[in-house]
Amino acid sequence: MNSQALGLRERKKAATRLALHEAALRLVLRDGLAGVTVEAIADAAEVSRRTFSNYFAGKEEALLHGDQIRMGTFLDTIRARPAGEAPWVALRETMVTLRDTFGSRSPGVTAQLRLLRKQPTLAGRQAAIYAEAEQELAAEFTARGAAPGLPARVLAATSMAAVRVATTQWIEENGATPLPDLIDAALLVIRPAFPD
Repeated sequence: MNSQALGLRERKKAATRLALHEAALRLVLRDGLAGVTVEAIADAAEVSRRTFSNYFAGKEEALLHGDQIRMGTFLDTIRARPAGEAPWVALRETMVTLRDTFGSRSPGVTAQLRLLRKQPTLAGRQAAIYAEAEQELAAEFTARGAAPGLPARVLAATSMAAVRVATTQWIEENGATPLPDLIDAALLVIRPAFPD
């Protein structure tokens, strides 16, 4: 099989995964998490129940797919930074690069995020996504000169916490302050923790 066909297949898989995620999000916003079934999500995305199961283990995983995409994009972007950049520079430049991505979230998204954050069954899964990203970010910081082990892990966890706190404030303010501005402010608070 040639690489072009493989690329098309992967794009189709990504499109199906995204369609399932978006269908799950729409239905949960309308009917609540308890009122939505996997079958309803599959129907809304115009795929079979079996197709849904090929992509996600359950509706919670489908709902949190957006978080996984955002974390993957963040990690891919920081890894693509020049190897010689210090952890703080790589982090800041990554956030500058992603600023348009964060900035493209319309204020209406705050209502969606607020509703999802009220779902206790999602909290553990969401925490696992962030914990995995923190481990990968700590490895990236170590590769960029941060002290390995606990120091790199604390820097990574602090960085992720700063972004989560900024996002929480953005949701609470119903998008009154642009999310990129809140993230910038939160990152500046933690700047002294990073080595020069």
